[in-house]
Amino acid sequence: MMENITVIADNLDYLLWGRMVQGEPGGVLLTLLMTLGAALLAFPGGIALACLAWRYGGAVRQGLFVWAELIRGIPLIFVIFWLWFLLPMLTGGEMPGAVTVTLALAWFTSASVMHTTLAGLEALPKGQREAALAGGFSSGQMLRFVLLPQGLRNVLPSYIGLLIALLKDTSLAFIVNVPELTTVAGQVNNRVQVYPAALFIFTGVVYYLLCSALGLLVSRRFSRRSLATNQ
Repeated sequence: MMENITVIADNLDYLLWGRMVQGEPGGVLLTLLMTLGAALLAFPGGIALACLAWRYGGAVRQGLFVWAELIRGIPLIFVIFWLWFLLPMLTGGEMPGAVTVTLALAWFTSASVMHTTLAGLEALPKGQREAALAGGFSSGQMLRFVLLPQGLRNVLPSYIGLLIALLKDTSLAFIVNVPELTTVAGQVNNRVQVYPAALFIFTGVVYYLLCSALGLLVSRRFSRRSLATNQ
């Protein structure tokens, strides 16, 4: 039992933040950075796409639906591989692996955010639209000031689920050797070659704690904002 704890304690710094001293974040720190970066791209982007689909409909809406279904119908691991090989060809240079994986996660997640947001908008009572139009709002103003705030509150639980899934999906970065938590745990296991169960149980516990803390933090933050708005 003590040996299991020792192997984790001896490598705890590397598991938590990688080679941060050398300017190369890894482990838990890189996992959180990739989650944050992908979320900052995926959620505003997905919401914007949902607004476009709601506002214009027709060919624009169908095109966005086809794009979203195509992305959601492909395993994330393939999206990571595609961008890993495609982005250097488009940019003419190498991109950091963490950046590539972050972009792949954002692209993949934005499709789900779009569908979730659009469902929240379409679930609102028609009376909300009629009241906004009667009040002299244009379609854009109605969406921005009346429908979108209500729709976002209604789909908050789904957003939290998507954010937690996004955090867990960062573990797929191991396939391109990006040193996030799962990758560095595997590296430690390959180096010491003892007690792999302890290392990966520790890794699983860390993911559980991160996801639980993230869900609790977001829930409390938006609950307070919603309470303040209602008051």
